[in-house]
Amino acid sequence: LGMIGPGFRGLQLIWSMRDPNAEFVAFADVYSTRLRDAKLKANAPAAKTYVDYRDLLEDKSIDAVIIATPQHLHCEHFVASLEAGKHVYQEKTMAFSVEHAKRMRTAHLNAPKLTVQIGHQDCSSIQVADALGFLKDGKAGKITEIHSHMYRNTPHGKPQWTRPIPPDMTPENVAWKAFLGEAPDRPFDANRFLNWRFFWDYSGGNFYENMSHQLCFWYKVLNLKIPTKVCTNGGVFLWKDGREVPDTMDALMIHPEDLMFTWDSGFGNNQLGVTEDVLGTDGTISRGEQVRYRPQEVNRPKGPELVGRGTDIGQQHLDIAHVQSFLDCVRSGKEPTCPFDLGFRVAIACRMAVDSYRFDKFLRWDPAKEEIYS
Repeated sequence: LGMIGPGFRGLQLIWSMRDPNAEFVAFADVYSTRLRDAKLKANAPAAKTYVDYRDLLEDKSIDAVIIATPQHLHCEHFVASLEAGKHVYQEKTMAFSVEHAKRMRTAHLNAPKLTVQIGHQDCSSIQVADALGFLKDGKAGKITEIHSHMYRNTPHGKPQWTRPIPPDMTPENVAWKAFLGEAPDRPFDANRFLNWRFFWDYSGGNFYENMSHQLCFWYKVLNLKIPTKVCTNGGVFLWKDGREVPDTMDALMIHPEDLMFTWDSGFGNNQLGVTEDVLGTDGTISRGEQVRYRPQEVNRPKGPELVGRGTDIGQQHLDIAHVQSFLDCVRSGKEPTCPFDLGFRVAIACRMAVDSYRFDKFLRWDPAKEEIYS
């Protein structure tokens, strides 16, 4: 295995790789300090390190790569990795834009024997089977809405996502032009480099960070298509620290299955937590610590309440299962738990949400032209 982007998220994935028959042999990152940290975390003192990811991809001994770079670079690294003949684990959200998603799809179609796993780790949870089980025999009836929340809070003076800038994060130690990729050219800015999630040039904000996960779980379970219409709203109401992405937001997505998915999120109060409620005429399927089914008495007066087998085991353990799913599929050729097409649909929905917020418009999707329009 090789890894492109062993930053904070990359180090989590290194920790999650428990397969005794796989090892990290190379790391690439534009910030030299991360390369040292990755070798320590992976217990791989002999691993090769590169500032330019293309040098890593030239290594014929590498079978697969894990890409954990900022979102605006996903397409560049994904396409190059497939073209180099590597299996790819691509961190979420899969694609930064519609154009990127299409370029990535072309690369994927041109490499049909290579495994691609998208990093929505909830797809490897036993809760998927629980939710599918509760949908059997029409227990939920006609589903018309999925109502979801994602809320966090942090201590005063510690803004969500903020990372302190280390003293060695200087132009001498960062390949700044490589970080920018296709983004607008700007002079070196350590805050933009480290806290890239704050800026639209590189990030989709919390729509990409967390809404994508909640969408992906139910897109997988219900096989939902890309929304036909999306409207989002919100603002930077709490952390006035120069971030461009909102800290309080909501999204309303209309799907062609005659279903509305709503998602609201904020970083100033965690009372509502992280939940989804699937609302059907005959019952409600709720996901939180567990997946639960509650009948609607008006239509299922004698229906029992049901509780799924899977509990929320935490992100780290889900990461372990998701990385292992990828490695197993590399060996077997089977479809991974979060295949490319699923990541593609989620990425387009998230892009529609971002653009609706940024341009203050109700946006639509043209499935024939594969374009977002207003």
